[in-house]
Amino acid sequence: MTNFRVMISLMLILLVSQLTAKQPKRPNVILIMVDDLGFSDISPYGASDIATPNIARLAREGVRLREFYNNAICAPTRASLLTGQYQHQAGVGFFNYNLGLPEYQGFLNRESLTLAEVLRKGGYSTLMSGKWHVGDDFDQWPNQRGFEHFFGFTGGASNYYELGNVDAPTVPLVLDNKPFYLKPESYLTDAITDHALDFIGAQKKEDKPFFLYLAFNAPHWPLQALPQDIARYKGKYAMGWDSLRLERGENARKLGVITDKQAITKHDGRVAAWNRLTFDEKEFWQRRQEVYAAMVDHVDQSIGRLLEYLKRVGAYDNTLILFISDNGAQGGEGTAIYTRRNTGPVGSAGSYDVQNSNWSQTGNSPLRSYKGAPYEGGISAPFIAWYPAAIEGGKIKQGTAHLIDLAPTIYDFAGVAYPQQLAGFKAKPLPGRSLKGVLRGNDDRVNRGEPLFWERGGNFAVRQDDWKLVSAVESGNKLELYDIASDRGENQDLAASHPDIVSRLKGLYDNWASKNGVIDYSRLRSAPASRNAAPRRAR
Repeated sequence: MTNFRVMISLMLILLVSQLTAKQPKRPNVILIMVDDLGFSDISPYGASDIATPNIARLAREGVRLREFYNNAICAPTRASLLTGQYQHQAGVGFFNYNLGLPEYQGFLNRESLTLAEVLRKGGYSTLMSGKWHVGDDFDQWPNQRGFEHFFGFTGGASNYYELGNVDAPTVPLVLDNKPFYLKPESYLTDAITDHALDFIGAQKKEDKPFFLYLAFNAPHWPLQALPQDIARYKGKYAMGWDSLRLERGENARKLGVITDKQAITKHDGRVAAWNRLTFDEKEFWQRRQEVYAAMVDHVDQSIGRLLEYLKRVGAYDNTLILFISDNGAQGGEGTAIYTRRNTGPVGSAGSYDVQNSNWSQTGNSPLRSYKGAPYEGGISAPFIAWYPAAIEGGKIKQGTAHLIDLAPTIYDFAGVAYPQQLAGFKAKPLPGRSLKGVLRGNDDRVNRGEPLFWERGGNFAVRQDDWKLVSAVESGNKLELYDIASDRGENQDLAASHPDIVSRLKGLYDNWASKNGVIDYSRLRSAPASRNAAPRRAR
């Protein structure tokens, strides 16, 4: 009997060990977000002029989507990204301003669980380095919303260089709720990357996977870059924005991120023709694009450092990386941030120059319009998923995915259940769908069974199948209708010939807006009721 019991015990041990061996390791997850990057500002989406070999590597070994949607501008995008909710449900319906309503309070509400809160409960280490922008007050900071470690800044923009004023730093940074001072010779993109790698290195001592939210602020204004990076692009943009816009659009078509039947969007009539500029004007504008390209280039260098570090610590194959931008490239006609004055040439620490519609029309090519708008150039940006152990590389899929789909996707890959409540708060249901079938399976696009919706600052849009209804402030808020399958450039408004579709989509939008607490923008006060206090230092 004793021998029989021993034999049974050994068999059970062997069975358990075999079952355990068959269980795949849960992946590490790295979510990379860049800021104000246009659709064709990286080589896998059309930019032959900007060196992005490491991002190209992710694309070559991973999956790209032709259609991935954001919320057109910084804070609303980050609210949806971090919670899986439409921005109004998360509390950031307009921006990080408190407009006096729950849907417009300007920071994440507690019923909208963050990726960090859910993954931490599910056994992940939760790390963040970079830009936050969904809560300015201390109790709204990343460490208070599920991140075990955070380095970065909590507002919407930052200098890339510290000018040396310790009492009032040019780059006000936080490291785990405490002030952190950037050395004057340091560059913020490098500091963000350094801390991300440090967090991963320290975490490897723990026997659990990690989630890293790596939120670069580049290439968001101010236009500041390292001199050696700028030098690589000297003279690169003498061809001008008109020629480069067409080249980028054709490259996107050849790459397959735009289908063959898609035409480039019409030229923005507000942008001057390059060949009408004087020599001095051309020199002036070339320098700005050289700096912008250098900023994108340095982000790519940082991603290269990240990939090499993953190899060094043995986390390379079992890490899921998602790469996105928070919106399209920034439009506008100004040359510098209106609240600041340049104290140095463009690209330097004293520069407060911004990107304009002229080069941003190129950055968003072949799509229409810019950051903040409900057209494709405002709400669509690159999407790359890379996971050597589980995703077959080299594929391009339609996707028609949205930020709200990322939380279900990450939880699906991580094997973490989304809780019904957490820390005494009842969790809001997730409206998105997992992209696992698109990224790993045979699905070409998300089968969501309902439209996608956008609203912000008087702009709104609805996407159902291939039809898209748009109401844009820049076009007088008339109702426009586009067939995105044949007209991604949104050149031909079909509203007049399809009034039935316009009426149906407008009805769907009105119903969604009512359910999500969306307020007619004309009813909101023109000036915010209050803004969350400037980031306070922990005492």
